[in-house]
Amino acid sequence: MITVARKTVLATIISVFVTHNAAAEIGRIEVMALLGSKAMISVDGQNHLLAVGESSEEGIKLLAIEQEGVQLDVSGKIDFYALGSTRIGTQYTQPEKLQERVYRDNSGMYRSVGSINGHMVSFLVDTGATTIAINSREAKRLGINYLLDGQMMAVNTASGTVRAWAVKLDRVTLGKIELNNIPAAVIDGSSLQEVLLGMSFLERLNVQHQGEVMLLETKF
Repeated sequence: MITVARKTVLATIISVFVTHNAAAEIGRIEVMALLGSKAMISVDGQNHLLAVGESSEEGIKLLAIEQEGVQLDVSGKIDFYALGSTRIGTQYTQPEKLQERVYRDNSGMYRSVGSINGHMVSFLVDTGATTIAINSREAKRLGINYLLDGQMMAVNTASGTVRAWAVKLDRVTLGKIELNNIPAAVIDGSSLQEVLLGMSFLERLNVQHQGEVMLLETKF
């Protein structure tokens, strides 16, 4: 017959064994997406949407969200996991780098087609622009609720100082390249004729000029 004290010790041993066994069984960890203050983490094919400080049922804790990935505590080991990367056990698999080429047109500008939040747009790729810039009419078409979600500011344009709203875009794609949570500015009126794909997107990539071609490549 097991006494109360022995039952407690046995329960503790079983609990420790189960916890250790669950941690040992974690095989594949992948950072799927960065969504503002949360991150989508896949653990052995099971997706978990975690806020900072939360843990998955496997015991993986999200410690911090950074520009290109997250800090995770996995079985007491704290490390950085890049967006799109995969780790299997103690091994680390670097995600394949993606490349896109944008060609200079007859006017000397670099233009391409992509999407914002799933809606197709034509981009003017501009390394001289500090952020993605969209006029207010186009922003409405794209479903960007800048009046409610944006922060009002003033910007200088060729037409003078105009109102604008700082916003975050959930998803911006250019060919195979897709980035999340990108700062942008919605410019009041229609003086801005094209969507400028500026440095808030481009700074997350490696950008090279090769003659008439601008080569864009993911860093991770």
